[in-house]
Amino acid sequence: MKRPELITIAGAGLVGSLLGVMLGKRGYRVQIFERRADMRGQEVAAGRSINLALAERGIHALKKAGLMDAVKPLLIPMRGRMLHDRSGNLEFQSYGQRPHEVIYSVSRGGLNELMLTAAEDSKQVEIRFEHELDSIDFENQTIHFTDAVNRESVVVPTQMLIGADGAGSRVRRSLLPFVKGLDRSELLDHDYKELTIPPASNGQHQIDRESLHIWPRGGYMLIALPNLDGSFTVTLFLKKEGDPSFAQLDSHQAVNAFFKTQFADAMELIPGLADEFFENPQGVLGTVRCDPWIDNENVMLIGDASHAIVPFHGQGMNSGFEDCELFICLLEQFGDDWPKAMQAFGRTRPRDADAIADMALENYITMRDSVLDPTFALKKKLGFELELEFPRRFIPRYSMVMFHRVPYAEAKRRGVVQQEILDELLLGLDSLDQVDRARAGELVRERLDLLNESLLAESLLA
Repeated sequence: MKRPELITIAGAGLVGSLLGVMLGKRGYRVQIFERRADMRGQEVAAGRSINLALAERGIHALKKAGLMDAVKPLLIPMRGRMLHDRSGNLEFQSYGQRPHEVIYSVSRGGLNELMLTAAEDSKQVEIRFEHELDSIDFENQTIHFTDAVNRESVVVPTQMLIGADGAGSRVRRSLLPFVKGLDRSELLDHDYKELTIPPASNGQHQIDRESLHIWPRGGYMLIALPNLDGSFTVTLFLKKEGDPSFAQLDSHQAVNAFFKTQFADAMELIPGLADEFFENPQGVLGTVRCDPWIDNENVMLIGDASHAIVPFHGQGMNSGFEDCELFICLLEQFGDDWPKAMQAFGRTRPRDADAIADMALENYITMRDSVLDPTFALKKKLGFELELEFPRRFIPRYSMVMFHRVPYAEAKRRGVVQQEILDELLLGLDSLDQVDRARAGELVRERLDLLNESLLAESLLA
């Protein structure tokens, strides 16, 4: 089986719908099965990741799919972090130092709807909603669904099945026992709860529109991302148990007292805070790691189904979109020989997925804790200066992940080296004026090889 006549995708979320668009553009017939109803024309359920951060990897994939021009009206640029301390004082920390080095807040629902329509408009993709996957017969290559509308069982033959059905993937849970694989998924001991800062009376944003707002409090934090309607989606990340924890926030009084003490300036902007707190669900956070991602020639996992990550680096959607782009590049490279493309994908991509999973967990500590440390700010400034002086050697790790397409594993490796350089240069110092610039140059040239931007795309396929 080199070129399947029909491809089946489980899941019409962000990754499944984008992959459908890309495969349709390549001339494949695609059928996508989605357990939820068609989201177009329906209200987005409250409390479930209303907006996301779009960065370079996702943008590059959307361009390849021919969708970026349509997506642009959905975007709000975020140029950096706006830190809020307990007294309400603000400090802005830029993400990058060039005009294009911004990330974008985007509506999950708006983006998903756009891609669903683009997939159907291609005439190559059929989407069947309200079809829940029950089981997979791998030996006979059939998938069993329940059609919730007609209340009947549906058996679908498939040449090629791609599981894009999210962190709780039914495809993954069926595949791994069949191939005697490993599922190393882990839940974080922190959960999240979403709230809303509404628009001002004039319809404008009540706090800075072009920032990702963070209320860092050491072991926990509150964040806010802007929406096009003038509102902000606010998310509290907090331990499930302990002090403080969600377990303690068991009454309106407890919620109001906690926010008044820890997030007073945010509390003033959230009317009916406690009511919304208890109306919205408490979400879980976790990391999915599994092996393998493929089974011979006709089953493959992609996106969150194979490597879901915590949201603290803003790379869940972006890494999933990069999966899609990478796989299409592999099909191009191998002349649509699916077994070869799948084997290459399953062999090379997991190392990068593991790397961004690790970095996302590390970035939670950065966001809730490290950003408060004056040494962190000093290292960030020195890192920017070294980037300007050695742009092909020293690129801050955050920038490599968000504004470049350096493979995640390489970004992680170089990030460790760069952190060691910064630690060494700033040991015992409290000012950039005290830094030994000659020594800085020596360390950068000795420890960091040249990074050839023109080879980054190719290195994803190595």
